[in-house]
Amino acid sequence: MFVSCTTKVELQISCDNLLDRDTFSKSDPLCVLFMSSSGSHWCEIGRTEKIQNCLNPKFSKTFVIDYYFEMVQKMKFSVYDIDSANCSLHDADFLGEMECTLGQIVSSRKLTRPLVMTDKAAAGKGTITICAEERTDNRVVELDVAARKLDKKDFFGKSDPFLEFYKQTESGWQLAHRTEVVKNNLNPVWRPFRIPLQSLCVGDVEKSIKVHTHCYDYNNSGSHELIGSFQTTLCQILEASKAEFECINSKKKEKKKSYKNSGVIIIKQCKIVKEYTFLDYIMGGCQMNFTIAIDFTGSNGDPTSPLSLHYINPQGYNEYLAAIWAVGNVIQDYDRINNCLCLQVSHEFPINFNPSNPFCAGIEGVAYAYQQCLPQVKLYGPTNFSPIINHVAQFGRRAMQQQSASEYFVLLIITDGVITDMDQTRNAIVSASRLPMSIIIVGVGGADFSAMEFLDSDNGILRSATGEAAMRDIVQFVPFRQFQNAGTAALAQSSVLAEVPGQVLSFFNTMSLRPLHSDTPLPDPAPSAPPQ
Repeated sequence: MFVSCTTKVELQISCDNLLDRDTFSKSDPLCVLFMSSSGSHWCEIGRTEKIQNCLNPKFSKTFVIDYYFEMVQKMKFSVYDIDSANCSLHDADFLGEMECTLGQIVSSRKLTRPLVMTDKAAAGKGTITICAEERTDNRVVELDVAARKLDKKDFFGKSDPFLEFYKQTESGWQLAHRTEVVKNNLNPVWRPFRIPLQSLCVGDVEKSIKVHTHCYDYNNSGSHELIGSFQTTLCQILEASKAEFECINSKKKEKKKSYKNSGVIIIKQCKIVKEYTFLDYIMGGCQMNFTIAIDFTGSNGDPTSPLSLHYINPQGYNEYLAAIWAVGNVIQDYDRINNCLCLQVSHEFPINFNPSNPFCAGIEGVAYAYQQCLPQVKLYGPTNFSPIINHVAQFGRRAMQQQSASEYFVLLIITDGVITDMDQTRNAIVSASRLPMSIIIVGVGGADFSAMEFLDSDNGILRSATGEAAMRDIVQFVPFRQFQNAGTAALAQSSVLAEVPGQVLSFFNTMSLRPLHSDTPLPDPAPSAPPQ
């Protein structure tokens, strides 16, 4: 399931113990935000206001940035002592800078780092603090709706009613939500459902809402017969403890003077609640734990041979290393501990050869351990995925005992695609789909990856060897060579990582687990099915 995690994040800046560059007064600091899209090129995004005579400024002007989970968004905060009236940086004194990524900021929520000069020497005792808040309307409307005494529309039975909610836009009425069909019932009770406030009334509770009641047409001609409709506002619904609206059919009303209504729509319950986002969980304290599993089986070839996928060329490159860097550069920002468990596929031995401490210090540590490991291992089969999946799943089971959204586990498997325990792997994935866990499979080389695509199950529900269905889709596969021509950054921007936020939300919503640091209750999920 792809859920785009594009949202706006507001950054507020403050500094402490800045260098004092003015002789007869204190520095007049201003902070400039730069972002890097590629290489060492920095582009100015914006500036704070200048604060006069202050070494501990708290800037009121904030930066609002589009945030993408699947991208490394490099940022540089540069602080200057401004002496000119036009705030030119040309004549300003440099007070220090700090580089980081937006991912590091949002995963920390409040990030404090020392300022350094351009030569990386400390800028005195100066520090900079970045506070992040998500900027978006995440409110949803929870509705519980029923009807009474609807008109009979079917010749041989009762009506099969469903509701359609329309919002008012500049271009006219636009469908916002459709309920499921309740068969053969003139007093239907629909399943409770939720609509984003933005979708229902563009965030304005005073905007008009139109509700149509239809009788479903089983001939599939699409000509569902209108029972009646009414118009109201969300504000009017919220103000009533139990709102009732007459369902009016305008054609019947014109023809019959004695016409009263075609039934009554009852709003049994209506409330506005907050629906949590991926950033709510990350900024609320959810620890993302990453495990990297590398395929050292014999199908990869002898690492000393240039034909091997593990062969490191004179430039220090192979596809395994490139994949480690491409995905690892993104995921490491969300692991506040910055310790990455790195094991071998099938046999689960730690690639740093330290069973008592199998963790590597960040992606640099993983890449170093991989390069040191290669000359010491002998590649042989079989290629079994189930042991490493079950290994990480045991951590997920322990986390489940806490009954909180405190941890989520991501397993990155880098493989040449040859798998020898398909049935056991299917069973392991189906079992893991009930845990706080996602699996990313990156295929290196040019082998047949049909088995990996089957596990991805984008075209259907993955089932175990005994037919048990996965609770949710937790596997994403991408062939690495598909992105080589575009550079490794394209891999990090692909859906291989873009699916993770949706998988995190899917799990915590299904389990009704709210973020650790939030007082807002999580609404019970209640999906609605449109007429077919």
